[in-house]
Amino acid sequence: MFRSLLILFLLVPLIEIYFLIQVGSVIGAAWTVFLVVATAVIGAGLLRWQGLSTFQRAQHSLAHGELPAIAMLEGVALLLSGAMLLTPGFFTDTIGFILLVPTFRQAMIKHLLASGRQFAFHGQTMHAQSHQEHRDSSIIEGELVDKDDDRLR
Repeated sequence: MFRSLLILFLLVPLIEIYFLIQVGSVIGAAWTVFLVVATAVIGAGLLRWQGLSTFQRAQHSLAHGELPAIAMLEGVALLLSGAMLLTPGFFTDTIGFILLVPTFRQAMIKHLLASGRQFAFHGQTMHAQSHQEHRDSSIIEGELVDKDDDRLR
């Protein structure tokens, strides 16, 4: 996990620098800076609109007595999208704008939930097996008396 994050934190800035240099050499430095700032401003506006929509769906779910799990995960995806859009560069802006598209965001969340269930299931099985290995076969029988219960009455 640490190695993946290290590679990510080294690779993403290098990709951003590469794209900034390439775009800057084609359209010029001033236009490149303008585009980076414009995508951040446009992204912030779209993020606000999408965030408000997601918040309203979460409230609707709560009003109907449902757990707004999908809406909460969409909120996390929108937070990630906002971080990507506010990070200067074209690569992170592209990822941020992709996360703003509701159909893609919902498909990504469903995929992550499905893979998370498989991971949780395998993790639970491994966890249960490790408990069985350490369990002692001695059984101690006993009786529980709750003395605090009598004091409250």
